Amino acid sequence: MRETMDPDNPVVRLCSEGMRAEAEGRDADARDLFRKAWETAGDDYEACVAAHYLARHQPTPQETLRWNQECLDRADAVADERVEGFYASLHLNLAKTHQDLGDQGKAREHLELAAAHVGAVPPGPYREMVWSAIDKGLRAGGS
Repeated sequence: MRETMDPDNPVVRLCSEGMRAEAEGRDADARDLFRKAWETAGDDYEACVAAHYLARHQPTPQETLRWNQECLDRADAVADERVEGFYASLHLNLAKTHQDLGDQGKAREHLELAAAHVGAVPPGPYREMVWSAIDKGLRAGGS
């Protein structure tokens, strides 16, 4: 997701601060920053970004699924070039969550959707990482 985000956007800035806190092992601070980003979001685009990061810090797979689905729903509501590069990652996250919940069919469905969208991710290391995860999941049978 990060390849196309404006670093001056307040929600993006809060999420960046949250990622920094996460990298420093300050998970509670990261969660607080991601929650503040969600509360600051003024439109579907910003809510999509915030939901993506909130999903990473949920206590149960069910809550992770809820936030990943919220993220996808918000991206669908935006439906323009700002989110085109997000879909591969969004579907990859949903595949992982469905896998964690034991729903291999849904996991496979989202891996296939992720693969269909990977071409919209800007070339570079992030795209390679996303494609590698998709490929690994598909070769493992969606699990």
